[in-house]
Amino acid sequence: METVKERLWNRNFVKVCFGNFMLYFSFYLIMPLLPLYLHDTFNASEQMIGIVLAGYTVTALIIRPFGGYMVDSFPRKTVLMICYFAFFAFFAGYFLAWTVLLFAIIRTLHGFAFGSTTVAISTMAIDVLYPSRRAEGIGYYGLSNNLAMAVGPTIAIYMYGVVPDFHYMFAMSLITSGIGLFALSSVVARPRETVKEKPPMSLDRFFLVKGWREGATTACFSFSYGVLSTYLAIYGEKQLGITSGTGTFFMLMAVGLIASRILGGRSLRKGKITQNAGAGMVLSLVGYTLFALVEMPWAYYSAALIIGLGNGHLCPAYQTMFINLAPNSQRGTANSTYLTSWDAGVGLGVLVGGWAAEHIGYHGAFEIAAAVNAAGVACFFWFVRRSYLANRLR
Repeated sequence: METVKERLWNRNFVKVCFGNFMLYFSFYLIMPLLPLYLHDTFNASEQMIGIVLAGYTVTALIIRPFGGYMVDSFPRKTVLMICYFAFFAFFAGYFLAWTVLLFAIIRTLHGFAFGSTTVAISTMAIDVLYPSRRAEGIGYYGLSNNLAMAVGPTIAIYMYGVVPDFHYMFAMSLITSGIGLFALSSVVARPRETVKEKPPMSLDRFFLVKGWREGATTACFSFSYGVLSTYLAIYGEKQLGITSGTGTFFMLMAVGLIASRILGGRSLRKGKITQNAGAGMVLSLVGYTLFALVEMPWAYYSAALIIGLGNGHLCPAYQTMFINLAPNSQRGTANSTYLTSWDAGVGLGVLVGGWAAEHIGYHGAFEIAAAVNAAGVACFFWFVRRSYLANRLR
């Protein structure tokens, strides 16, 4: 029976989850509209849109290994507050972006703040969880991302339909991220010793070398998501005539994510990590394949639910795998390696998807996404699962 001392939803964990929700809500509030913003405001092509938006992901990718080093080496609460404030402040920069080049610079710099903040806040979430509730807690922590994914794009598209002004959306992101920053300011972190015994430039301070196989397959899965999420709105409008369905797509995806995380939380608590990961990746592959091969509205929306169900099992299981491969002194590094791998795949997906959409069409881009996803699934069942079971520490 759960004791008060080791309850899952302790006060600090609730605050961290709320702060994380506001972080991702402010992010997703503008994400689905940015391709339209660049196209309508600067007349950018699909390939140019991919290049501009990939900058955010590339800088998040670059900073995350250093973010892991920082949260393992300095007071985590201090690192979190500095990074989150930078993330909040950069939203004000979008009001100054009068050219596509200036927008690209601000967006790219914003990626540094986002990448470091996500490492710091996810590590803080693990710190405020009791060890007995950690695997289960990681799954529920991810629900805050999923709720933001559901609510953010839906509200954004509705608000843009009522007030078609992109600067209004930038202002909303600035306000909501500020609320998250305020909520996190009262989190009380448990005392911990900072890492001192390792040389500051050793590779394992920045990247969990033992998790490279898991990292490579994570990139395969996120590659598919990068292609689909970036070109979803334009594809729906141009190919299917769906002018207001992007919000519904993300809502259905989030319903699947939430349902699978609730259902999978108990099995994660029982230690069924690889089973959850395997089931999730197979479901996601079915969804991406359906989306790529069937050009019909029913397939468009069905794929959203199936991908959501798959990723809801896959993502917390994979993050737990990274945590279980690392000693406690490298939690930040483990988190940053997982998130870096995810960003690497998303960034490549955005770039390759932009090229493919312009030269071989949207279906060609989505077929490439499904093929890369299938390669990740094959690698997991072929050797990644066995490697994880042999190298895990807990």
